[in-house]
Amino acid sequence: MKTLFLYVLLMNSLLLYDFSASSDWSSWEIENDVVMGGKSSSELTRSPEGNAVFTGFVSLENNGGFASMQNHFASRDIKGYDRAVIRLKGDGKKYQFRIKANLEEKASYVYDFKTSGDWQTIEIPLNQMKPTYRGNKLDLPNFNADKIQEIRFFIGNGKAENFKLEIDKIELQPG
Repeated sequence: MKTLFLYVLLMNSLLLYDFSASSDWSSWEIENDVVMGGKSSSELTRSPEGNAVFTGFVSLENNGGFASMQNHFASRDIKGYDRAVIRLKGDGKKYQFRIKANLEEKASYVYDFKTSGDWQTIEIPLNQMKPTYRGNKLDLPNFNADKIQEIRFFIGNGKAENFKLEIDKIELQPG
């Protein structure tokens, strides 16, 4: 019975990205503070197990302070899904998971999470993702859209630091 429940739960998930199952990561892009004159650097590589490894150095030089990896895609219908579930292994630092309902909007919806240094499953209630623009909280409701076009991992903790985040998969699950 337990196996059947797990199977039904997995069948109801909406897979956004499974790094180890995909050989083509060309839809993922790095975007660092260099777009604003900063000096941070990062890269996306593949672990021996096939997972994404997002590594780099966040620099505060030239008013910098962030690194990110993002994926833009055709609009995905997410009606009925209320949480993002991400399997990852971090370095003990704080990161953000960000989504955008529409690439034309300036606001990103953000959720902060702390990594443990071990493999963990992060569950993010979509309705707790807060709207921000360039690091400033906006006076808008939390995320409540039925579609998304962007997912992003972001680090910008206000200090110069090396970082490493390994990601297995990203999916949405119903309540």
